[in-house]
Amino acid sequence: MDLNPLILDDIINSCLNEDIGTGDITTNSLVPPDSVSKAFIHCKCNGVIAGLQVAEKVFAKLDPAVKFEYKIEDGQEVEPRTVLAEVEGSARAVLTGERLALNFLQRMSGIATKTKEITELISMYPVKITDTRKTTPGIRMLEKYAVRVGGGYNHRFGLYDAILIKDNHIKMAGSITQAVNLARRTNPHTVKIEVEVQDLDGVQEALAANADIIMLDNMEPSLMREAVDVIQGKALVEASGGISQDSVVAVAKSGVDLISIGSLTHSINALDISLDVNELK
Repeated sequence: MDLNPLILDDIINSCLNEDIGTGDITTNSLVPPDSVSKAFIHCKCNGVIAGLQVAEKVFAKLDPAVKFEYKIEDGQEVEPRTVLAEVEGSARAVLTGERLALNFLQRMSGIATKTKEITELISMYPVKITDTRKTTPGIRMLEKYAVRVGGGYNHRFGLYDAILIKDNHIKMAGSITQAVNLARRTNPHTVKIEVEVQDLDGVQEALAANADIIMLDNMEPSLMREAVDVIQGKALVEASGGISQDSVVAVAKSGVDLISIGSLTHSINALDISLDVNELK
């Protein structure tokens, strides 16, 4: 579950530039440059924590001498009042980096928590919960990492690492068969081809075209079961489209291999996490 350090640097640099601009005028006005503080980051609710290493790097960018002591690890479930980390060093760095570090931690932990809740609902079925590309622009890597921390899996990371032929692509190509043939003709054999279908006719055509993955889009679970019976393991089967905590068990029972849920990243409640200074020198 590693984060690409080059991409992480770019994300943090961009976000710090957005937040700080020409300087943190509040902190710089009130806090002497040589002041040292000790603070603790704590969670105010139940949840799964993700993003501690990201928070650490925020403070390190502002002052490499800041010490960040982990009290727990990403992936741990916590209760209210759990201390996640202690931060000690330049008071200016701690206060200036506080909001960005917490923004990352809160959002990533919210995603990990929601993913954990859903994966536990279907843990008795041989199916994987995956995310989608419905992520916050600029921080997709962080959000997809949080999904993995919560026990989920990643779908494609972008438009470059897998082929997903959706309804508009099919309209432009003329048919599912033509779309798959064009995709196969112009891409390496190592690239998987997935096709989105809405009915059993689409399933049959995608299967005949030798699609690697067939996405059942906005189907009822009963129709998904029929599609799974038609496919008979000749392609991976993914269920997608408006699947929620209320419907995920019924979908899992249909026998699909994958369930992709956009709300894992686009509609989450951030965990309530705070940073409090308990010592100033």
